[in-house]
Amino acid sequence: MSFSRREFMQVLAVASATGLAISHKEVLAAAPGAGERLYDVPKFGNVSFLHFTDCHAQLQPIYFREPNVNLGVAEALGRPPHIVGEGLLKHYGFKPNSASAHAFTYLNFSQAAKTYGKVGGFAHLATLVKQLKASRPHALLLDGGDTWQGSATSLWTNGQDMVDACKLLGVNMMTPHWEFTFGAKRVQEIVEKDFKGHIDFLAQNVQTSDFGDQVFAPYSMREMNGVKLAVIGQAFPYTPIANPRHMVPDWSFGIQDEHMQKMVDEARSKGAQVVVVLSHNGMDVDIKMASRVRGIDAVLGGHTHDGMPAPVVVKNSGGQTLVTNAGSNSKFLGVLDFDVRGGKVQDFRYKLLPVFSNLLPADKEMQALIDKVRAPYKDKLEEKLAVTEDLLYRRGNFNGSWDQVICDALMDVKGADMSFSPGVRWGTSLLPGDVITYERMMDQMALTYPATTLNEFTGTQIKEILEDVADNLFNPDPYYQQGGDMVRIGGMQYSCTPGAAAGKRINNMMLKGKPIDADKKYKVAGWASVQEGVQGEPIWDLVSGYLRDKKVIKGVKINTPTIIGMEGNPGIAA
Repeated sequence: MSFSRREFMQVLAVASATGLAISHKEVLAAAPGAGERLYDVPKFGNVSFLHFTDCHAQLQPIYFREPNVNLGVAEALGRPPHIVGEGLLKHYGFKPNSASAHAFTYLNFSQAAKTYGKVGGFAHLATLVKQLKASRPHALLLDGGDTWQGSATSLWTNGQDMVDACKLLGVNMMTPHWEFTFGAKRVQEIVEKDFKGHIDFLAQNVQTSDFGDQVFAPYSMREMNGVKLAVIGQAFPYTPIANPRHMVPDWSFGIQDEHMQKMVDEARSKGAQVVVVLSHNGMDVDIKMASRVRGIDAVLGGHTHDGMPAPVVVKNSGGQTLVTNAGSNSKFLGVLDFDVRGGKVQDFRYKLLPVFSNLLPADKEMQALIDKVRAPYKDKLEEKLAVTEDLLYRRGNFNGSWDQVICDALMDVKGADMSFSPGVRWGTSLLPGDVITYERMMDQMALTYPATTLNEFTGTQIKEILEDVADNLFNPDPYYQQGGDMVRIGGMQYSCTPGAAAGKRINNMMLKGKPIDADKKYKVAGWASVQEGVQGEPIWDLVSGYLRDKKVIKGVKINTPTIIGMEGNPGIAA
């Protein structure tokens, strides 16, 4: 094996960051020259887009474990992104223990994370953006949303840290979702003041509830190397359901295929030779939308946090549409190049690049901004709450160890029979031996409606709640899915049959070895209610106190339901 000087320096960077010897086989595996050149993306065509999404306000490099359960049902069975682990490696031809294997799967996560180091970080992402723009100065940088929410500093600055970072990064356009949880007034303030003249805030499917007027620009027209193009924004269609309605009381959402078709046709009539949708629908919804709306060349998608190494090509009455998704947590940057000739796309190249912070130097200007933002909160962010002896993670259809810690804390502090924690897909990971700082805890719960609750529900009500969430996740029609995962449950065991009909997926509910009584009332602790006016101790106060008392987190028993009827499904690890 031989290395160029550049590759050798990259090996050194990995070795020094992980404390391994330069000859160590795992360090060699981490080098782009040992099987893959991660950031060598030759220029192609004449129209280019750079795309990131769902960074969830993570300005610093972090660890993030991909799911070992991402089930596909009905038409989505066996179709990316519903392939995990070894099956994903085989599907895309990735080598085991390679950089791509670590980036796109959960396999050997703790050891691989030590080898390859942390991912993301806006300073490292900025370096990669500049590197790619050196050969593509015309490229547009698109932000798929879920950008202002997910960290302590974003919560404490009312999203301002992310607004400033995105402007410095050079974002040209974005579409929203969790941004709306800062409230309509704050969103409009940012759009009208901070973004004006810098970033186009696009959402074709957000209108006023009374007269149906557009709240934000539906699309943006640009010219690139003599080619006219349009980028259409698609905000998360279920915002008033998945998040508090009272935060955006005067706006309507929805998928709105007919209006999307109208916008595509309008852009084409204005001379657009390329039409791209910047979407926050979620992967399966985007695939269905692409089959129904003609004239879209590509959907650059987000929301479901799926790192898609290659686009799904969807056929429709107008030809075909590429559908992608660029993962989460600033972990990936998508590069889409089109060769446009004769008024239409003739060919394309796509690559989803993992942002390994050990292999990309930090951009000095971006790092200076990040340091400035963090400075007033540094002591609080770095407060040591506990140490974990377990791998803590969240992502996956059913439960994760971080979720379990939260559920255990809720039951312990509230004196509840069981606990519910929302199945959100954001939240960073921690390796065994890591300190749980206040910042890493806040990565799991930094939202604007943090009140904890203690309610009494009958067994019947508990089943109804779980059935409703399960249908949102496993309905065979993607348009009835909202993209989250199953509610996390502490205390109660149950079985789930994803392929069953609505209302028949949840069974065998048990508490302390006894069946749940349909008529009996149980104390259920929870947090993040979408109802207006909910009062209660903020979740971060409750969990931080729990962690301080525990001091060491170990032996976390993940309360995973019994999954029925999914044998052979490539979306669940064997």
